[in-house]
Amino acid sequence: MYRNLKECITDLEKHGHLVRIKEEVDPYLEMAAIHLKVYEAGGPALLFERVKGSKYQAVSNLFGDMGRSKFMFRSTWDRTQSIIALRDDPMQALKHPFQNIGNGFGAINALPMKKFGGIPADFEEIQISDLPQIQHWPMDGGAFVTLPQVYSEDPDKPGLMNSNLGMYRIQISGNEYTPNQEIGLHYQIHRGIGVHQAKANKKGEPLRVSIFVGGPPAHTLSAIMPLPEGLSEMLFAGLLSGRRFRYSYVDGYCISHDADFVITGEIHPDDTKPEGPFGDHLGYYSLTHPFPVMKIHKVFAKKNAIWPFTVVGRPPQEDTSFGELIHELTGDAIKQEIPGVKEVHAVDAAGVHPLLFAIGSERYTPYQRVKQPTEILTLANRILGTGQLSLAKYLFITAEENRPLDTHDIVGFMTYILERMNLRRDIHFYTNTTIDTLDYSGTGLNSGSKAVLAAYGDKKRELCQEVPETLKSLRGFANARLVMPGIVAIQGAAFTNYQEAQRELGALSEAIAAQGPLDSCPLIVLCDDSTFLSETISNFLWVTFTRSNPSHDMYGVNSAYEHKHWACDNMIIDARTKPHQAPPLIPDPDVEKSIERIFAKGGSLENLKLK
Repeated sequence: MYRNLKECITDLEKHGHLVRIKEEVDPYLEMAAIHLKVYEAGGPALLFERVKGSKYQAVSNLFGDMGRSKFMFRSTWDRTQSIIALRDDPMQALKHPFQNIGNGFGAINALPMKKFGGIPADFEEIQISDLPQIQHWPMDGGAFVTLPQVYSEDPDKPGLMNSNLGMYRIQISGNEYTPNQEIGLHYQIHRGIGVHQAKANKKGEPLRVSIFVGGPPAHTLSAIMPLPEGLSEMLFAGLLSGRRFRYSYVDGYCISHDADFVITGEIHPDDTKPEGPFGDHLGYYSLTHPFPVMKIHKVFAKKNAIWPFTVVGRPPQEDTSFGELIHELTGDAIKQEIPGVKEVHAVDAAGVHPLLFAIGSERYTPYQRVKQPTEILTLANRILGTGQLSLAKYLFITAEENRPLDTHDIVGFMTYILERMNLRRDIHFYTNTTIDTLDYSGTGLNSGSKAVLAAYGDKKRELCQEVPETLKSLRGFANARLVMPGIVAIQGAAFTNYQEAQRELGALSEAIAAQGPLDSCPLIVLCDDSTFLSETISNFLWVTFTRSNPSHDMYGVNSAYEHKHWACDNMIIDARTKPHQAPPLIPDPDVEKSIERIFAKGGSLENLKLK
């Protein structure tokens, strides 16, 4: 396996997985724009040889294709996968002792090596301003590090095996940061570094942090792996790279000898500065908020270091491929963590955290002839209380009966649930709770609501296959479009405020109810542009679930509270853009034109077929 990032790049190029960009490219918007076009075209990894304003080369789209990712990890993939499986199900080692005999040795070889002394000989001390200053989107607050490995240790139990390695975005220029002395560290709730900082704050001490950039691709992947409790990210990095993690301590900071760049510094208690905006993976900007400031101690780089980066935006993007890679490695880990759950799918097209599809079990009352959600409601609570899954807003959950289900079959799965839901019983809300930090549909930073939509039992309705007449001539609402069976999008006036929305949606609900039952259409989506929303399932998922907050934006025909439980005959989700929501990501047209030279005849990417 690769000892460093340069070996990986050489191997990828040798096998046709990487193309060099020989033209000088501006890190302000151009590099990101090129990356986005290449990813969308299913293209190769990119090595930017001439980055304007920096002596360092940069590489992107390493993980943009599952085949390429598996190629990079081809010699350690199976062993790492089997060790993760053993950690989730140790009984397998007892059942198949000969099959698993080698895994113990693999784990031993991955244990951290005895630490070195001092800085590696090929490292040089540099400044933050020497790094490629890559800005991805026009409204971004500055340049960001998008593939960092942020390392911190437990202040109560220092040491490598009690460390956390996470991928949190790092702002290295702009805003109020003192150049070369301060950078911004943005981490979301439920992150390991937050536990470490809380302990350091309690002691009244700064938290020492090291940021590794580059190195073997296994180290990058280890920073985003949802590993089982007790399995160190540093141990996993060794497993997947097939080589022990090499490190030393300098001035009390952990230094990765394998990384291309290392940034060291401290986070002091209650020391924050405005961070952002940043074009994020939901397809909108995350706005400016106070986040921890990291006071720079020293910055190091290998003499021929290469800067890896990625670009996020409306999915799918390279982080989508990261998700697929993680799922393939961890396999059925969720089954071990939550018994009774067969599958959980964080829907990428909806921005991952806003929407979950889940398949559970129904074993509570097999003796009853009337089937309804029971066990899956318990499982829903477990799912929404587990790690990053707890940030979800909408959870659609059911259990298999008579035929298998696939949560990745979006239309098939939603059809199955909508055919079986009892809308007066099967919608459950969680209000005034936490949601994803990057989701601005709620009531504030990290604040919003959740809804569980559960279904089980016999089919209750036939779903409409075309727009019902009832929805074609509603006063004040127009352009009714069928999204999929049972779901219709309609267009309304622009959202102004919630008081006016309640009046508008009340009138809409009454108008639909006045024309009689509409059982075939359980879900109606009110939006700004129903043609766009209904054009693709991806558009439907993105608009509906990133622009709505269940407690504030779900309405219903003939809705009522029955013993504090909300019920309706037809759900209406108000997915119009709200004034408090973040703006969507829009490429700069001048930049789009300027990068055409890279794809034109004679350009480095002239042979790439764009979509």
